[in-house]
Amino acid sequence: MKAEILKMLRQSDGYLSGQQLCDHFQVSRTAVWKAINQLKEEGYEIEAVRNKGYRIVDIPDRITADAIKSCLETKWMAKNLEYYDEIDSTNNRAKTLGEAGGADGTLFVAETQTAGKGRRGRCWQSPAGSSISMSILLRPVMNPSDAPMLTLVMAYAATKALREKTELDIGIKWPNDLVVSGKKISGILTEMSAEIDYINHVVIGIGINVNMESFPEDIAKTATSLRIEAGKEFRRFELIATIMEHFEKAYEAVCEAGSLEPIMEDYNRLLVNCGRRVRVLEPEHEYDALALGIDKTGELQVECEDGSRKSVFAGEVSVRGIYGYV
Repeated sequence: MKAEILKMLRQSDGYLSGQQLCDHFQVSRTAVWKAINQLKEEGYEIEAVRNKGYRIVDIPDRITADAIKSCLETKWMAKNLEYYDEIDSTNNRAKTLGEAGGADGTLFVAETQTAGKGRRGRCWQSPAGSSISMSILLRPVMNPSDAPMLTLVMAYAATKALREKTELDIGIKWPNDLVVSGKKISGILTEMSAEIDYINHVVIGIGINVNMESFPEDIAKTATSLRIEAGKEFRRFELIATIMEHFEKAYEAVCEAGSLEPIMEDYNRLLVNCGRRVRVLEPEHEYDALALGIDKTGELQVECEDGSRKSVFAGEVSVRGIYGYV
């Protein structure tokens, strides 16, 4: 009920009377009063005026399950939601619940991660109060070989959502990084449990630099935040809700089509690699090529210097001009 009261207060142009809330939820005035007080304790500034009711005055940038649910407009994605003040890794928690039969579309969000993970075993830092750390548990009906497409679906959805909410020119560095002004703002890690021909579950984790004002020296040249780029703060729970809305729509379309075809053209427009020289890093082999965009399976199509074309799947691609490349 608390999340629904918060949603109604957010959507109201004026005051909501205690009686309106009582009638809507079929509860007592005492129950409404307790919910309002709990919201105040969480940092929401709510004005109470006799004979008028309640009006929300200020909304803090605090991630809670109630805050996310108060602005979430999905059909099923993230309707089951777990929030933690601190956790080792949202991906670890999602995988544990996945093995225990957790519901498809469950979202795990943490204020702080003590052991956040990036690709290739790298650490992902998530300082409290300024970043987004979350993972989604999915049970897609597709071949295990197709699961890597879901990383691209999340990158696409997150980019669309963040561009919408921030008006920044955010792009995708294939396959799993979001960048702006040549620097990284977000990384994505997808992990899967599967049999030979069947997926048990997939966990997609995403970390986003939101309201950081600075970064440690070792990553300051390659990382940035939404706040640094936009010059203002953003409410993280609103970003989370919008990402989930875009992800649900893209995920359903891709699962129905069995490929990335529904989003491929739009994805390539957001792809910073597209039309640029890239260096392809493969085991014991590196080469330069022209990135042409992804195909419907998510592989990056490149044109080599001899005019031949290749599909890049497992290699790590670096874009010249980003991450120190010139």
